Amino acid sequence: MKHIRLIVALGTILFFACTQKKGDDLNLSERIPILTEDNFIRTEGYYNWGGSIYKDPEGVYHLFYSRWKKEHRFYGWLTHSEIAHATSNSPNGPWKYLRTELKSHGKGHWDAITAHNPKIKYFDGKFYLYYIATNFGDKEYTEEELYETSQVGYSHPNWNILRPNQRTGVAVSNSINGPWERVGQPLIEPSGPITTLTVNPAITRDKQGKYHLVVKGDKPNETRFIRNQAIAVSDSPIGPFQMLEKPVIDYMDTEDMSIWYDNIRERLYGVFHAHSYIGLVTSPDGVHWEKAQNDTITTKNLKMEDGSIFKPDRMERPFVHIENDIPEVLVVSTKVKDDSYTLCIPLKN
Repeated sequence: MKHIRLIVALGTILFFACTQKKGDDLNLSERIPILTEDNFIRTEGYYNWGGSIYKDPEGVYHLFYSRWKKEHRFYGWLTHSEIAHATSNSPNGPWKYLRTELKSHGKGHWDAITAHNPKIKYFDGKFYLYYIATNFGDKEYTEEELYETSQVGYSHPNWNILRPNQRTGVAVSNSINGPWERVGQPLIEPSGPITTLTVNPAITRDKQGKYHLVVKGDKPNETRFIRNQAIAVSDSPIGPFQMLEKPVIDYMDTEDMSIWYDNIRERLYGVFHAHSYIGLVTSPDGVHWEKAQNDTITTKNLKMEDGSIFKPDRMERPFVHIENDIPEVLVVSTKVKDDSYTLCIPLKN
């Protein structure tokens, strides 16, 4: 009888182990197609960066992305970025610029300087535009000083003020076309598994109605330049958010997460960039995260229809657009020499 109980117990353990493993069978790497020029979103005179997509009931796709004038150099993302809005009849492009939705809020606000790295989300009849911004605190500054900061970049003394003052916020609207009402305070402060700053938001709602917000910050008690991905939970898309002690990723330097709840597999997924590749993590509950079974989505080698290989210097800010519970488009930012653009990669069925 003891042997029978042991066999049954082992069989039960194996069943649940196999079931859980089978639940994480998402493979996006096998769905990366050959790309065309329509997939690239370029703007004359601007750097383009990042992007997230919403599809309206009429079938029009809306892309929200960062852009800033090239006269500010690439470092201008911290000082002069704005959030732009483009539309298309296909998530693969071509895209047409519609308008700029958010800019720097001006002195006296937490988001006084820059509006960057947007995520557009729709929850219960309202649109939520998540973004990051910064400020100088009590320090007085001029537009000329901001321009100088953008020209010098990381080594400018102002960088040591503006970087740690970066926070995540949100603007809300009844329409995808605005107007946008900004929430007056940042959504969350650094704590738990991150220090210094809270940036690059990613948010989704699970089937229990809980909102899971991922933000990036510096890794505590670390002398090297390593960033952690932290997660917070709320009953509302505008908070308050409770930071969880367990991070999403703290075992390597990563950036730029986007997350979604997979109704088919009943688990959360998150995409990120790790400098040389775009990766995938997963969680059954939003608390305990691990590398996905198919954890490498793509490296920086993408095939073009003319037979060439597109190999950018940088490939970051991944976002996955979902339709009918199926990942349809992978959006990434790419930089080649002194140019950057958003790339919408249609995922093969």
